[in-house]
Amino acid sequence: MISRRAVLTGLGGLVLAGGAYATGAYRSAMAAADARLARRSSLIETDAGPLEYAVAGDGPPVMMIHGTGGGFDQGLLFAHALRERGFRIVAPSRFGYLRSAFPDDASPAHQADVLVTLLDHLGIERLPVIGGSAGALTAAEFALRHPDRCSHLVLLVPAANLTGRDPVEFTALQRMAVSVVLGSDLAFWTLSSLVPGQMIRTLLATDPALLSRVAPEERRRAELILDGLMPISRKADGLRTDGFWAGTPSPTAYEDIAVPTLILSCEDDLFGTAETARRLADRIADATVTIWPEGGHIWLGHDADMAHEIAAFVKAA
Repeated sequence: MISRRAVLTGLGGLVLAGGAYATGAYRSAMAAADARLARRSSLIETDAGPLEYAVAGDGPPVMMIHGTGGGFDQGLLFAHALRERGFRIVAPSRFGYLRSAFPDDASPAHQADVLVTLLDHLGIERLPVIGGSAGALTAAEFALRHPDRCSHLVLLVPAANLTGRDPVEFTALQRMAVSVVLGSDLAFWTLSSLVPGQMIRTLLATDPALLSRVAPEERRRAELILDGLMPISRKADGLRTDGFWAGTPSPTAYEDIAVPTLILSCEDDLFGTAETARRLADRIADATVTIWPEGGHIWLGHDADMAHEIAAFVKAA
């Protein structure tokens, strides 16, 4: 008979081994996140403090403004299909994300003004501006405040409160869970490892069942977007700010936007951006809108369609 002490000793060893494995895996994930970001971006000084950005590709320039939980790397990922179509991608990190400053005024309007400094630095007079998710708030303000620098505006799954009611309503329990996850790299990594489908549903507002119905490269893109939220600790200020501006009734005068505008969304986006897209199309003169039946907040299965729509829109206009 095996003694109780031997059993307990064996179980204790397994727990310690499991803990050691988890610790090692977490450290590896953090190292991978650091490696993904290292030496891929540059900094310039602005009136608001440092602004991080990256440029990738060759051809006519396009600025891609990332969404919540992103940074310049998410902007590059969002625009990967456009880069393959021959565009040069300019991808800034917004206020409070990664190495960009977090000034007292971190509003989308102020961020839009600071992005002019980036274009001056790069010697770009005018270009199309794309904003994804909460980045659409900054993109819209850029088109409104600097139409001489914005040739086209694309609002991609735009997050905006146009009705006086936050389109993303969490229960108290969901808010507490999201707060815990977004406040800790370890908590985020643990849940992403244990329940990635739930994280895709909650944070990326996309039904994980779609993963089984799309091509392998689209499943990989979803994984990269989720993994790219790491390290959450270097994005905390930006995340809180996005939550405020996306949930607060929007002060942007969309009806005064005068540049050609394209709005893209998916009907099943769990953040409700399809309805927001329709309302924006009603407010912005001559705006074009495309809403796919499914794809969620990360337009899963439609990345090539997104690039085709934007490329055709820019060339036609």
